Amino acid sequence: METRELTCVVCPAGCKITVTLNDGKVTDVTGQTCPRGKTYAVSEVTHPVRTLTTTVLLEGAANGARTLPVKTNRPLSKGLLFAAMEELTGYTVTAPVAVGDVLVKDFMEPGVDLVACKTVK
Repeated sequence: METRELTCVVCPAGCKITVTLNDGKVTDVTGQTCPRGKTYAVSEVTHPVRTLTTTVLLEGAANGARTLPVKTNRPLSKGLLFAAMEELTGYTVTAPVAVGDVLVKDFMEPGVDLVACKTVK
């Protein structure tokens, strides 16, 4: 049996959550004050995910901008973050681009798209 202590980041309460695992399966979750805390804790110990936010190179912007902020529209498996950043090394977008434009469909995982976070003309 294994226990893990987490601080929930879902809401401002920052609950201290204890997750008990037996053979890699969650058997108990305590300390959360809302249902979202339990969902977060189970996900964090069984399949942690993160939303990737970064910048990519930008060409042709009327305002002279050289980088474009981007993010994934859904969280990626935490284990893929370094590979995702490597994949974006040297990736270039050409203006114009609008907020929400899908730059890379199914980026690293099916259903996870890389999208623009800024409109640039």
